[in-house]
Amino acid sequence: MIDVIDLRKRFGKLDVLNGITTTIREGEKVAIIGPSGSGKSTFLRCLNCLEDPTSGAIIFQGVNIADMKVDINVHRRHIGMVFQQFNLFNNKTVLENIMLAPVYLGIRDLRIKKLKNFFIRIRNLFTRNKLPLYEINTTPAKIKAEARENAMRLLKRIGLEDKANVYPSTLSGGQKQRVAIIRALAMNPKVMLFDEPTSALDPEMVGEVLDLIKTLADEGMTMVIVTHEMGFAREVATRVIFMDEGRIVEENTPEEIFTNPKNIRTKEFLSKVL
Repeated sequence: MIDVIDLRKRFGKLDVLNGITTTIREGEKVAIIGPSGSGKSTFLRCLNCLEDPTSGAIIFQGVNIADMKVDINVHRRHIGMVFQQFNLFNNKTVLENIMLAPVYLGIRDLRIKKLKNFFIRIRNLFTRNKLPLYEINTTPAKIKAEARENAMRLLKRIGLEDKANVYPSTLSGGQKQRVAIIRALAMNPKVMLFDEPTSALDPEMVGEVLDLIKTLADEGMTMVIVTHEMGFAREVATRVIFMDEGRIVEENTPEEIFTNPKNIRTKEFLSKVL
């Protein structure tokens, strides 16, 4: 699904990623672990080009999205992202937060189709070879109604349908993160990226967020998760990547990484966190 080839990222004179090459396969749950400053979050942000790579390629569904000529927003629709700090809009209700992207993009696509049809009609007036018009079977009102219905379905799924019309400031940290997750799911992504989704939560709230992620994993969602939760990585991941100093030092199954690590740096790290 995602092929990463010799990915490099430099901030000024600092090399943060030093030649990352790996493949994220459809249905995989990849946990990325490592010490702070090892480049984990930067790698994740490069996967959907929130950070532009300095060099290298990121092939997503056959397209190099690291190519500056590519319209990244077209492909980013299919890559859900969940951040450490929730990033909910505090001036919008929970329901409005979830509906925002589907409504905006749905109406944008509708306008683009209408504009293209306008120019096709003009062209067809002056040529014998008539081009077909784009099919339009929706309206802004229908787009909003469908987005609302889907948002309520997702809120019901996590038991927060009664919070639809409140503002994020009234929610607990765990509730905010669960809303952030279903906001990403509202776009029906092909892959989900999680950047330390529990690091900003109180310990008692971590479980409810991890349970939701586990449910998504059990349903077959492709995931890449940067995490410090070693028990979670061991339980949920199908593959674990250990990073240090901007490189992939070791990657293997959770069983091999946690019980029989091959690299001495991996052994040192795990001896301190387990």
